[in-house]
Amino acid sequence: MQHPNAFSALVNAILPKITEVTIEAYQLDDSWYLIDVREDREWLQDHLPQAQHLSRGILERDIEARFPDKNTPILLYCAGGARSALAAHNLQLMGYTRVGSMAGGYKGWIQRQLPVVQD
Repeated sequence: MQHPNAFSALVNAILPKITEVTIEAYQLDDSWYLIDVREDREWLQDHLPQAQHLSRGILERDIEARFPDKNTPILLYCAGGARSALAAHNLQLMGYTRVGSMAGGYKGWIQRQLPVVQD
């Protein structure tokens, strides 16, 4: 999917300010809480194992109820990494200190032929 120019510019401006975690690094470190920030319909189709769902529309509103400790290691993912990058930046602005965005997101996971969960 080709993103609009202004959206791409926004994401590119955010990327140097956040931590991107590769899929391989995530697989080697089981301390992350994995959060799927995709839309409900995307989550319901399938999602990564061990993921919890907090879509971008409610993430900032509900994150503190789910993770009150702002030092909790939280790794966000979306379809390709753009929405999760923006979400990671917002969580940092909210005081979360160990937050990252999964590089490549769901699409990268699928390209590696890794398992997904269908509820």
